[in-house]
Order: sequence, then C-alpha cells, then structure tokens
Amino acid sequence: MQENFEMVAKTLFGFEELLETELRQMGAQQLKKGVRHVRFVGDKGFMYKCNLGLRTAIKILKPIAQFNVKNETDLYEKVKAISWENYLNVSGSLAVGATLNGDTFTHSKYVSLKTKDAVVDRFRDRTGSRPNVDLRFPDLKIDVHIDRNRCTISLDSSGESLHKRGYKVATNIAPINEVLAAGLVLLSGWDGQTDFMDPMCGSGTILIEAAMIACNIPPNLMRNEFGFERWNDWDVDLFETIERSLLSKTRDFHHKMIGYDKSPSAVRKAIENIKHAHLEEFIEVKHEDFFKTQKGGQRPLHLLFNPPYGERLELDTETFYNNLGRTLKHNYSGSTAWFITSNLEALKHVGLRTSRKIKLFNAKLESRLVRYDLYSGSKKAKKNHNNTKSN
Repeated sequence: MQENFEMVAKTLFGFEELLETELRQMGAQQLKKGVRHVRFVGDKGFMYKCNLGLRTAIKILKPIAQFNVKNETDLYEKVKAISWENYLNVSGSLAVGATLNGDTFTHSKYVSLKTKDAVVDRFRDRTGSRPNVDLRFPDLKIDVHIDRNRCTISLDSSGESLHKRGYKVATNIAPINEVLAAGLVLLSGWDGQTDFMDPMCGSGTILIEAAMIACNIPPNLMRNEFGFERWNDWDVDLFETIERSLLSKTRDFHHKMIGYDKSPSAVRKAIENIKHAHLEEFIEVKHEDFFKTQKGGQRPLHLLFNPPYGERLELDTETFYNNLGRTLKHNYSGSTAWFITSNLEALKHVGLRTSRKIKLFNAKLESRLVRYDLYSGSKKAKKNHNNTKSN
C-alpha cells in the first residue's frame, strides 16, 4: 500500500474552483483551496495521475519541509539540514525556483542561490563532491515558497510548467497559454454536447483544449517528460498503469468543431498543431474573416475566442470591437458567445449586454471573460414568446 502525502497544485488566478473540482472528481483527499493553488492529499500514483490528467494545473508540488525563517543565514542552515541525499544523487543535477511574499525576503534569485548553496554544501561536506546545477533539465527541481516568515520547501514533480502539453509545433505572435485555454472552456460551461466555434483561432489552442475536454483525453499525454521521471523513486510500471487507466475513460464526440482565422499562416499553424495532437477528425479550420461569416443552420452553437486586445498587435480597437458585436448580433443569433480581453475600454464598443463577466489574467494582463447570449430577435420578444408558450 502506497503512502499518502500532501501536495500543492498551482494554477492561474480565477481557476482555483475549477482545479478544486477537477481534483475532487479525480479522487483527491483533504482538499483546501487557496489563492492560485489547491492543497490535497494522495499517493505517488495519484501524483502521476494529476500531472497527466489535470487541465487547469500549472505545477504539482510535493512539500518536504516547512519552517520559520528569520533571514538568509537561517534559511541556509535549515535547508542544509534537510536529508537531500534521499532525493538526489551526488552525481545528479538540480535547479531552484523561489516565490516570495512579504518584507523580509524580497529577492527571489538570491533566495534560490542560498538554497542551492545549502544543498550542494551538504553534499560536499558529506562526500567531498557536489551535484551540478542544470537550469534546463535538472534531475531535481526544488521550489521555495516564503510567505512572510514561513518557508515551504517542495519538490516540483512536474518539471516544466504543465501548460507545455507537447502538441504545439507552431505558434503565432500572441499565443494563448494552454492552461488558460482549458480553463476558459471549462468556465464557459461547454460540455461537448453542442457545436463549438473559435472564430479567431490563431494557432488552434482553444480548439485543441476543447476537443480534449469533449473526448475526455488527458491533456498531458504528449509531454516528453515530467519532473518525477528523474526522481529516485520513479516507478515506470505504475506510471504506465495510470496512463492506461486514464486512456480507458476517453469518449466519443458527435458534434462539429470549427475554427476560423483571416491569416493564412495562422490557419496553417492551427492545422499543423491539431494534426500533431491527433485531433484532426474532430476539428475543421478554415481561412475566413469572421466579420464576413454567419452561423449555418439552427443547431445550438457555443463560441469561445481570444480576440486581439491591441497590446501586441496594432488595432483600431473601437472599430474592431464594434464589428465584433455587430457580427455576433446579426449573424450568430441563437448562439452563446464568450471571449476574453484585457482591453476593458474596448468592451464598451461591442454594443451588446454581457450576461457574465469573470475577472482573470492573461499572463500579466488583467482581463475579463465575458458572455453574450445572442437571442433570435430581441430579448424582450423572446421573453414574451416563452410566456405565451407557458400560458
């Protein structure tokens, strides 16, 4: 029987509830939601499962020590006292990352350096040799989190951020983060039971994440490596068992998924990424200017997209967002439309009333995920029609 231990799943601001729900559905125990993270308990197999299967997690950390720290010398001594030989061979390599909150420690690179010094000095004092530093492909990635005077030392089981799914072979100027894309699909409430459209699809990230959600495909199957694969207790048989179990739960998808982009190079990149993700049977991408398109047929349609904000791409935002609202209103009635933007001023030019607004961050840009319910005719007329039907 494997031993249970505490873990911390890190996420983006605004995704904490989504991540908590994912963890609960996976079978996590003792869930505690925080800001940009959720704490939980599970065993080694569950850690593997979380890395493979969580859509809204960026990292899965395994805390190994907690203590109060007064200053850098105190930090050095307490880190050096940890039995690092249980986690790393002297011939191995390490990297350290730090996040700080408070006034005592303010320089994350210096904290990382002091932590690294403490680890290698312990090895040198005991064996006469020391592990190397490898910032790109370390055998052990150490995470230091200091909140005021409370320090948590964790092992990073993920390695590279979990948003690096492994399916992207081509990107555009302003690609959306894969974890952000998955979270947007989940926040929008899409469950794979209607047609789906991304009318400004760029390199296809939202479409790919939506297809994986619809088919219940684990998001990180295509990654080259996880951090735990270099740990001393790496269990390849257990990992493959977890992988097979997750793959056995995939499901069929019987609706349409369509992407448009007016840039031919974006369309090419999206098609390439979709093919690399083995999802070409579910997603169709076309070279179209959304403002010249309209909804085909009467089936319900769920739109979700990431329009340009005017941050990295030059844009007449007033005209662009005005055209966006007009196209949605006149050409896509009977649909639900969601999009994310950091240009809060531009939202005023859409000319439609939002039914929901959710505060999020796209990288460091404060943004809003907004929803528009696009009724056939006016909302008032729809209400009157519904009232007539019920009488």
